[in-house]
Amino acid sequence: MPISDIARTGVITIHKDQTAGNLATVMKEEEVGSVVVEEDDVPVGIVTDRDLALEVLEPRADPREVTVGDIMSKNPITAHEDDGVFQVTEAMYRGEVRRLPIVDDNGELAGIVTLDDLVVLFSDEMTGLAGVIEAESPSY
Repeated sequence: MPISDIARTGVITIHKDQTAGNLATVMKEEEVGSVVVEEDDVPVGIVTDRDLALEVLEPRADPREVTVGDIMSKNPITAHEDDGVFQVTEAMYRGEVRRLPIVDDNGELAGIVTLDDLVVLFSDEMTGLAGVIEAESPSY
């Protein structure tokens, strides 16, 4: 199954020159815990609510002075929209990331997949397999 089958589209994005305060507003309004940073439709970073907490709140930095570029994880691991689910799972494991931007043939942002998306997918698959086992088991 290509990852594009489960990738979320309509990814919330921000530019690296925006302030951390603007980022927090976007996250609140969009009800998301992470935002992809892009330039010319290409993902160049990812920033999370944890980044805000550790890089802005904990050191008590002024969110009007800190930019998204200052706190984002640069050069995020990405997957191509035609990559398989297991290939993407392996990339997330190797990269120790919970969110993976999905790109098209031009390297432009096409979606995002999260660890939660994969857990739901695999859970549904396991439920289906358990149903097969249950149906073939002798009645007692």
